[in-house]
Amino acid sequence: MDVGISAKSQFLFARPSFIEGVARVVDLGGTLQIYNGSITPKEADARALVADWLAVGEDIHAAMSEYAEQK
Repeated sequence: MDVGISAKSQFLFARPSFIEGVARVVDLGGTLQIYNGSITPKEADARALVADWLAVGEDIHAAMSEYAEQK
């Protein structure tokens, strides 16, 4: 399943620029609160699950590499 994310993804978090940060100071109504989301909750869960397993795989790979260097 290609969901277009990496293990270190933060696709559910907003990534504002400096200009957006300045604009938020004067945005008293909170209209600039836009987050990177998914179309459905099921898609968000799938993307998060894939990201979690990719992170686990990276940790296992790092541990195996470290073990191989020690031997």
